[in-house]
Amino acid sequence: MKTKISRKILSIISASLLILSCVPDTVDGDGNGLTPTNSDASFTVTKTSENHYRLTSSNNNYIQSKWDIGIGTFSPGPNIYDIFLPDEGTYDIRHQIIGQGGMVGGTASQSITVPVRDPKAGNLIQGGKFMDAADVAKWTLTFPNPSNTALWAWGTGNATFTSSGWNRNVMYQAVEVVEGTKYQADAIVSSKSGVEDSWFEIYVGYTKPTPNNDYTGDGNDTTWLRGINTWAGSGKNPFEKAKISVIGSKNVNNPDGYFTATKTGTAYFAIRSGGNNMKDGITITSVEFRGVN
Repeated sequence: MKTKISRKILSIISASLLILSCVPDTVDGDGNGLTPTNSDASFTVTKTSENHYRLTSSNNNYIQSKWDIGIGTFSPGPNIYDIFLPDEGTYDIRHQIIGQGGMVGGTASQSITVPVRDPKAGNLIQGGKFMDAADVAKWTLTFPNPSNTALWAWGTGNATFTSSGWNRNVMYQAVEVVEGTKYQADAIVSSKSGVEDSWFEIYVGYTKPTPNNDYTGDGNDTTWLRGINTWAGSGKNPFEKAKISVIGSKNVNNPDGYFTATKTGTAYFAIRSGGNNMKDGITITSVEFRGVN
């Protein structure tokens, strides 16, 4: 069976192909929209108040800005970006300019040195990034664990907990809190394998953890602030570099994960963890405990 195509249709097709073949990859002075025409991603830094800074892009000829404010990951942000850096230290700030299709047109970086932590929102945790032996020394373990089946392993920039046979461990440090202040805990966690029949929970209480005893702060095992808990629906599938406040389970008794200080003084921040089969384990870094009001 033969199909006839009219000369008129053939003429239209030929003309369309001719037009498409003549469209240039770039337009003088405008570019093709895939990459910014100016690769200048530089920015200025202005201190607006203690621990607060304004980042201002020097070039606006692009579709989107992405910023890394010292955490190692780029996220979308405005061209003029007001940021809060509550912790003392040096931050490597990076800026990318993005064209259509997500193509990076340029990257620039600057360092910001913050002299003192914010008195309320500053991180109370010491050694929370596990960068070296000095960081690890800020933490105490309460279980001697003679069976060696509930163990913390120290990496460079993280710590990994593994357990089997329903064994457990508690890692903690002292923090100074102020009466009437609410605090929230958080951390970045990963698991290549996910876990089974396991828990990995953060508690805070005035009661000091003691060797050979489990820890639940000043309450019971329902008073955790943040947690990965397979019975509560989290941790079974692999996860990577996620906030425990996002990837973890919500405590129905305390969904916002607040610890409210009832007196000024020393409290104890503890990670209580264990399980029957933690496989490759749970890795943690960037542990935080901050005032929120």
